[in-house]
Amino acid sequence: MTLSLINRERFEDRHHGKIENNLHLMLQKIGVSSINELIDQTVPQGIRLPKPLQLPDALSEKEFLEQFRVIANKNQIFKSFIGMGYYDTIIPNVILRNILENPAWYTAYTPYQAEIAQGRLEMLFNFQTMICELTGMEMANASLLDEATAAAEAMSMFFGMRKGQKKNAKTFLVADGCFPQTIDVVIGRGIPMGIDIKVMPVSEMILSEDVFGILIQNPEQNGLVKDYTGFIEDAHNEGIQVAVAVDLLSQLIFKPAGEMGADAVLGTSQRFGVPMGNGGPHAAFFAVKEVYKRQLPGRIIGMSKDAEGNDAYRMALQTREQHIRREKATSNICTSQVLLAVISAAYAVYHGPAGLKAIAERTYGLARFFANSVQGLDFKIIHHDFFDTVCVDLIDAAAVKAAADKRKVNLRYVDADTVCVSFDETKTLEDVATLLEIFAEARGERVLMNLKGEVDAEYPVGLKRTSSYLQHEVFNTHHTEHEMLRYLKSLESKDLSLVHSMISLGSCTMKLNATAEMIPVTWPEFGNIHPFAPAEQTEGYHELFKNLQAWLCEITGFDAMSLQPNSGAQGEYAGLMVIRAYHLSRGDHQRNVALIPSSAHGTNPASAVLAGMNVVVVACDERGNIDVADLKQKAAAHAENLSCLMVTYPSTHGVFEESIKEVCEIIHANGGRVYMDGANMNAQVGLTSPAQIGADVCHLNLHKTFCIPHGGGGPGMGPIGVVADLAPFLPGHVEIKGRKTQPSQSGDYSFGSIHAVSAAPWGSASILPISYAYIAMMGGEGLTNATKFAILNANYMKARLEEHFPILYTGANGRCAHEMIVDCRAFKQTAGVEVEDIAKRLMDYGFHAPTVSFPVAGTLMIEPTESESKAELDRFCDAMIAIRREIAEIENGEADKENNVLVNAPHTMNVVINSEWDRPYSREKAAFPLTYVRNNKFWPSVSRIDSAYGDRNLICSCLPMEAYEDVPA
Repeated sequence: MTLSLINRERFEDRHHGKIENNLHLMLQKIGVSSINELIDQTVPQGIRLPKPLQLPDALSEKEFLEQFRVIANKNQIFKSFIGMGYYDTIIPNVILRNILENPAWYTAYTPYQAEIAQGRLEMLFNFQTMICELTGMEMANASLLDEATAAAEAMSMFFGMRKGQKKNAKTFLVADGCFPQTIDVVIGRGIPMGIDIKVMPVSEMILSEDVFGILIQNPEQNGLVKDYTGFIEDAHNEGIQVAVAVDLLSQLIFKPAGEMGADAVLGTSQRFGVPMGNGGPHAAFFAVKEVYKRQLPGRIIGMSKDAEGNDAYRMALQTREQHIRREKATSNICTSQVLLAVISAAYAVYHGPAGLKAIAERTYGLARFFANSVQGLDFKIIHHDFFDTVCVDLIDAAAVKAAADKRKVNLRYVDADTVCVSFDETKTLEDVATLLEIFAEARGERVLMNLKGEVDAEYPVGLKRTSSYLQHEVFNTHHTEHEMLRYLKSLESKDLSLVHSMISLGSCTMKLNATAEMIPVTWPEFGNIHPFAPAEQTEGYHELFKNLQAWLCEITGFDAMSLQPNSGAQGEYAGLMVIRAYHLSRGDHQRNVALIPSSAHGTNPASAVLAGMNVVVVACDERGNIDVADLKQKAAAHAENLSCLMVTYPSTHGVFEESIKEVCEIIHANGGRVYMDGANMNAQVGLTSPAQIGADVCHLNLHKTFCIPHGGGGPGMGPIGVVADLAPFLPGHVEIKGRKTQPSQSGDYSFGSIHAVSAAPWGSASILPISYAYIAMMGGEGLTNATKFAILNANYMKARLEEHFPILYTGANGRCAHEMIVDCRAFKQTAGVEVEDIAKRLMDYGFHAPTVSFPVAGTLMIEPTESESKAELDRFCDAMIAIRREIAEIENGEADKENNVLVNAPHTMNVVINSEWDRPYSREKAAFPLTYVRNNKFWPSVSRIDSAYGDRNLICSCLPMEAYEDVPA
């Protein structure tokens, strides 16, 4: 008997483990003898990789965590007083454990199916309420990506709202007091739109006829806080719209920007309980006057009614406007930072108005105490009206830095004579004493401070907040841990996520988010790092960046990779801006046409327009493939001004198109570049690659193929890879002067030529460890097998479902890629059943619906991912087949066409147990249609929601308590 002495589990087997007998049964059902035979029939030989992926050997979970701990320890945690929109904060442990570290929250999908997403929708509703009340505005969305891109969205919104005498105005004024990263992103966004952006002090702004909008920051980057009421009124008198970027914590004690008359108020909610994380992810906020409600970018959560007349939350208005309006959309936002908005809202719920105000007052008090004390040491401060940031002038900044570094303290060094110090909720009187020692030492002096626990902190004249906020019950109830824990659990129980069942969303790849991948996210060595901390303090992060970039380049075949874009849509925009910059560098200023197939994601044309391109749609043939003849004709017709083709591969229809190489060659022959949407990389990794196919640029959805969880609709990451001649044009960053940003082909690092596309240099850096872990633990062979199993699972489901439903598109050999489209359009005629009815009925079976009516109206696009077992695939197929039988009952006259289990779905517990049951089918059929449902029932918390009612009666924040006073009990 031989005993193995190697005790080493393979992570790959945990990620997509397949029992040998089950694998045989699946292959048998598909009709192939091996998985490699299936792959050969699915992926065209002409695009296959010539050799296996060259990646480091796969690590076990234990090995990875041990090795990654070594990398983490290379990051040095200094006490940060840098500010600039990023602050230390304390995330309450009840929120850390029960939201951020809880897969029931972080594995949920975007709440498009609202009936099984009421928990996170309620917390996002709380977020909107918090933002509206703290900023003094009428409406808010449910978060954006970061503060800088939120400012760019404000500019775009104002530009789209020009009218009357301002219809042709093209000048946007930006206050030089705005954060540098915000100015950088706004300039980059404005250039392709033809906007003339002028940066200057507010005092020098001339409100001329050509000015349509203004962006100011209050407090400014150097701390100054002012009342801009008069200035905003003057701007309005000239027909000019004004956006104000604010510190959310400051709005608790200072006059809010909404009360100053701002049209839009924006910023980040990071300091409401979300770690700095070297730049993200953080939820940006965006609040507006009601007149902007149909132009507001991103998602709005509104209140509506369900079929029983109960209140219910859902996404409102233009929630997917980029998919509906496409190239006419004013924004390409496809995701928001839901998980982080949820955390920030929970932070406000837990602390309540009194607790939040105390944090703001303590922060302001420490800043005021430091300012008073440092002036007592004969230093000069630049501004006497401030919130949390004190700027000290006429000093030797280098000497201050030397003294601060010894004490592991980071300050902001503006120039050789000026240092800024920003306070937050984690700072103490002892920290003030340390700072005073630092400043004294810089002068060659020694100071011993006996600091008192109170300070007289007067507010600047007219700037103290007098209005109330957060009076609703939800912000005044859950202040003990028991209460908060139970509230969070009650919300969690209303939401279906990957902890319950597979989520088979086509194009969205809801795969396993392994615990080992998630663990480092909350390590302080990654969370407590400021994005502008000195490079020598972030060696661990830079090792992560270097390795991850190299691995992603190997996987994609590209020469360089930018990690900056912090969503898939941002990646699209960044990639197109790189192509634009390349053409401009060659003097090809006229190249501004983007060819986009009719089947493309709606963000594609929206991103192209944001990048200053004109969209020309390319037809698809009857099989859903790009019509090559139409492509040739349009490429030739636009040869002089062709910028690029945007293409998704495998196609949005779930097919490996045989002509893809020819498609790329046609574009290159006409002087254009090929942008590949990386949404379907889950079917490429290890078998083919964007570069192998012929693409020049590709964004990668790390929240899809590379395992970052969706978090209820965000976080996301959208890095872009490029070929060598596009590498010099990758995004740079204004705050990383002379630092490593992007690798060139030679291995050197330099600035990119385009402006930053995100606020932080490396986007949402703190979630990159997830993708790093996935690749490190899978290795090249494991990643390739994941792709094979993704294709296997999809084709197994196709083999089962095509006996009951039409499958819309397949490849040359009758195979689908990693996803398929089930055609449900005929049921409207035969049974009066819409695809939405099928989606809602799946809830009764315990499943989230696949992608509904995209890319073809009246269809379901199903993607099982490689992570799901045969048992789970069968459970979903059984549900779909059972629903098909229910449709047949209507078709055969056995069930009523107007009153049946489909049109009445989903069925809540309240409906089923109600003593009055007048439906022509049994309660058992409604709630327990298959045996497995009885054993593990997930109950939707509301009945079907009336979306039209919600849009007609738009309510996007909690009503004030007096609105409830006259409501009968």
